[in-house]
Amino acid sequence: MQENKNQNEQVEELDMNHLMQIRRDKLKELQEEGKDPYEITKFNRTNTAGEIKANYEQFAEKDVTVAGRIIAKRIMGKASFCTIQDSNEKIQSYVSINDLGEESYKAFKTFDIGDFIGITGFVFKTRTEEISVHAKEVTLLSKSLRPLPEKFHGLKDVDLRYRQRYVDLIMNPEVKRTFEIRSQIIREIRNILDEKGYLEVDTPMLNTISGGATAKPFITHHNALNLDMYLRIATELNLKRLIVGGYDKVYEMGRIFRNEGMDIRHNPEFTTIELYEAYADYHDMMDMVEELFSKCSMKVLGTTKVTYQGQEIDLTPGWKRITMIDSIKEACGVDFNEIKTDEEAVALAKERGIEIPDKTKETRGDVISLFFDEYVEKTLVQPTFIYDYPIEISPLAKKKKEDPRLTERFEVFIGGREYGNAFSELNDPIDQYERFKKQVEAREAGDDEAGMMDEDFIQALEYGMPPTGGLGIGIDRFIMLLTDSASIRDVLLFPTMKPIHNT
Repeated sequence: MQENKNQNEQVEELDMNHLMQIRRDKLKELQEEGKDPYEITKFNRTNTAGEIKANYEQFAEKDVTVAGRIIAKRIMGKASFCTIQDSNEKIQSYVSINDLGEESYKAFKTFDIGDFIGITGFVFKTRTEEISVHAKEVTLLSKSLRPLPEKFHGLKDVDLRYRQRYVDLIMNPEVKRTFEIRSQIIREIRNILDEKGYLEVDTPMLNTISGGATAKPFITHHNALNLDMYLRIATELNLKRLIVGGYDKVYEMGRIFRNEGMDIRHNPEFTTIELYEAYADYHDMMDMVEELFSKCSMKVLGTTKVTYQGQEIDLTPGWKRITMIDSIKEACGVDFNEIKTDEEAVALAKERGIEIPDKTKETRGDVISLFFDEYVEKTLVQPTFIYDYPIEISPLAKKKKEDPRLTERFEVFIGGREYGNAFSELNDPIDQYERFKKQVEAREAGDDEAGMMDEDFIQALEYGMPPTGGLGIGIDRFIMLLTDSASIRDVLLFPTMKPIHNT
C-alpha cells in the first residue's frame, strides 16, 4: 500500500513538473516578444468586484477596470468566459475576438488558471442574470508558474494548508474570513480599551531576565554585548514598571514566546494582551473580561451566544464566579478548607491517585492546583471565573487578607479551556523579593520554568506602586472561540511547523 502511495506521488510530481515547464515556456515566449508580465509595475484598477456586484444599478453599462486572479475559464471558439477573484470577491467576464481583436484574443486563450489579469470593459448582466464585465481589453499582469490544486479536491491536506497558507487562502474562502474576523476582534479590543483611557505601549521582546510568567524561555545571544538574552514569556513586569512610573492604565498586545510543546492549543509564539489599571483589583478585571468578550462577539458575530465545537456557549455578562477551593468541593467533594497542612494534602493526593510530578511541589497549594486540573477544569463549559488561587502558584499576585495562603487571582475558563489570567497585583517589594527567592530556589532545583530574580523590578516597587489590577488574555484562543476553530494553527497565518527534509 505504501509502495502504491509512493508511486502515485512520483506520478503526480512528474505531472506537476510537466505542467510547470509548459507555463515556463509560455513565459519565455512572452519575454522574447517583449511582453514580460513581470515588468508591469502598476495597473490602474478603478473598482473591485465587490463594489460592482453590490451596486449594479450604479455601474450598469458603464466602463470599469477590474483586476484579479483567474480562477475559472471557459473557451468557446471566438468567445469565452473567465472568472477572476480579487481580495474579497469574484466576478465573471465575457471575452470575445470581436472586442479584443485576433492577436489579443489568441493571447488571452493562452492565459492559465492562477494568472493575474486586468480587464477593462462595461458592466452588464448575462441571460442568467449574472453580473459580469464585457471585456474590451485584457492585460496579463503576472504569470502563475505553478498550477493551483485541482478545484474539486482543493487543498485538503491540513499540514500542507498550514505550510502553504498562501495556497490555502486562494483555495478556501472561509480561511480568509477567519483572518478577517481576527483583525476585527483585535481592532475592537483596542477600541474598547482606548475609549476607557488605556494607553497602548510597546515593551522589549529581548530581555536579560526571563520573568512575568511560569514558562520555559527561548534563549538567544547578543554578539555585540556578548550576552545571553531571553525572548519574552510575558509583558507583565515591564508594564507594571509603567504603573510605577505614573501611568494609570496601560496595555500591550503582541507576540509572546515560550519554548514548550506544541498541540492544538499551543504554538511557540502566540499573541496575548496584558493590561494594568491603577486603583483597580481582580474583581474589576472580571468585569473587564466580560465586557471584552461580549462586545467583541457582538461586533463580529452579532450575538453573545456562540457555538464552539458543537457546544453552545453564552458570553452574555453575568458569568459564574467561584473560588478554586469551592469548585473542587463541587466537583469531587473534597474541601481543602478542612485540610490545613502540606502533609495532609500530599496524603490525600496519593489516596486519590494524583501524582505530584516534582518533590519541590509537595505543598497544599500545589495539590489544590492538581485537584483542580484533575476534577474541575474540563467541566467548565460555560464562562466561569475561578478565583483565589494558592500562593505557591501565584508568585506575582497579592495575598488575600482573610487567608494569606491564597491570592487575589483568577483565571477564566470557557469550554474546558483557560482564556485569561488576572491578579490584584502584588505591590509589596519585600513580599515580592521573598517570592522571587522561592522561584530562584525552584529554578536551582531543576525547574526550568521557574522565574528569575529581577532586582530592578524590586527596586521599582520600592519607589511605590498603587493598588493595581492586571489581566492577561490569550488572543489566539479568543479568536478560536469566535471563529469555531479547533486548532490554534487555524487562527495563525503562519504557525510554527517542523521543516520537511527531502531525502
